[in-house]
Amino acid sequence: MKIALVLLVCFLSASCKESTPPESPKTDPEVEAKTEGAAALPDIDPATLPVEKAVLGYAPEVAPPIKRKTPAKVVVELEVIEKKAEIAEGVTYTYWTFGDAVPGPMIRVRRGDYIEFHLKNHPKNTMPHNIDLHAVTGPGGGATSSFTAPGHETQFSFRALNEGTYIYHCATAPVGMHIANGMYGLIVVEPEEGYPPVDKEFYVVQSEFYTPGDYRAAGDQPFDMQRAIKEDASYVVFNGRDGALTGDNAMKANVGENIRIFVGNGGPNLISSFHVIGEIFDTVYMEGGSAKNHNVQTTLVPAGGSAVVEFKAEVPGTLVLVDHSIFRAFNKGALGLLNIEGPEDKVVYTGLEVDEIYLADNAPEASKLQEQADNTDDSLEATILRGKAVYQGTCSTCHMQDGKGMENVFPPLASSDFMMADIDRSIKAVLQGLTGPITVNGKNYNGVMPPFNNLTDREIAAVLTYVTNSFGNKTGKIVAPEKVAELRAAMPKKLDTGHP
Repeated sequence: MKIALVLLVCFLSASCKESTPPESPKTDPEVEAKTEGAAALPDIDPATLPVEKAVLGYAPEVAPPIKRKTPAKVVVELEVIEKKAEIAEGVTYTYWTFGDAVPGPMIRVRRGDYIEFHLKNHPKNTMPHNIDLHAVTGPGGGATSSFTAPGHETQFSFRALNEGTYIYHCATAPVGMHIANGMYGLIVVEPEEGYPPVDKEFYVVQSEFYTPGDYRAAGDQPFDMQRAIKEDASYVVFNGRDGALTGDNAMKANVGENIRIFVGNGGPNLISSFHVIGEIFDTVYMEGGSAKNHNVQTTLVPAGGSAVVEFKAEVPGTLVLVDHSIFRAFNKGALGLLNIEGPEDKVVYTGLEVDEIYLADNAPEASKLQEQADNTDDSLEATILRGKAVYQGTCSTCHMQDGKGMENVFPPLASSDFMMADIDRSIKAVLQGLTGPITVNGKNYNGVMPPFNNLTDREIAAVLTYVTNSFGNKTGKIVAPEKVAELRAAMPKKLDTGHP
């Protein structure tokens, strides 16, 4: 009996040990903190906080970083202005703006700050407006407290509870129309310890515009509700207009600098596939929040959302910002430039090392043409043969084998009044590229032709001789290599932009 009792006790004891759950693995404190979010904010009395007026940043410039280590009461004042301005060269649009700018100015505060927000609606405006800040915890993100008629001012206050980069926008009905007319921007709520320091920061917001006319159709273009409902954008642009970040408006930085771009997407409809041609993002604050990803090529930025991207400029040249839904970049305007100046690093990037004609299935015919040309003198006929070989290897992809180009995209060389009117201009176009609006045979074109200054003077002379004596063009003249050399020597030294 005693033996049986002992065996029973041992069995129950073993069973209890087997059913005890294993000890939980220890959690890395840093991972746990990131998972659970930032620490709770201490209580504040807004009446006792130091008061400062927000310094706003107008794109592509940012609002200055926060240097404070304690909360403050930050007073933000925004005025709504309705105005007509150019959306593209020769095209006007009636914008509705925060702060007389599209996007509206960047607002920058610190987590834990108390923000007193003033919204003013200019008395000359025609519509009521309000503001929904995605950084606000409260009804409508502030929209329910800021409905403002023309000639009036409203005020509300909120505490910035969450760090991150947030969109703000108008939320007055019809909401989509107010956003589509330009009413959006970014409010950055820095973490309490601040963002890590960088050398340059930029502010870029993508958005769409919906007009009756297509991209760059001339004249005054009003908002088109039906196109907006169909999500058929006439324009997809950075910072409110076509070309806002190109030419003289291109952003600038230097080799060796660490760069941060606050990227917003005002929408109202489309998701952005944000990409910088020629760079890889070292760090991406995904969706503008606290979670980080690294070594990213392209990051999605949802409508009404954001991202923060960081990278180091390693080599000189022009970086091209695009929405990699790529027709939006090259056919609707979502393209910007960041010029990097400084010393080259041939180990990181050599630049062009080999440039040979590759013709694939056209090789036999082109080789025959080249062989014929090489075995003849510099007569008109021989130069035309050389030029035809260059044309097939370099020009025919865009301008087509018959020289007729592609309607509304690549202008024709066949029977071209533009080509025949000024041969010096044509030589310069090959050497330097050609950007901007031109008229060919009565039709308007507005695109980008990259430079082909890698071709020799003899090759450029030959291909232009071929074009000006083919496809219905007939000069009966040879373009002289000496003329090409003269114009090449006169070219200004420019930063190599490459081919986007």
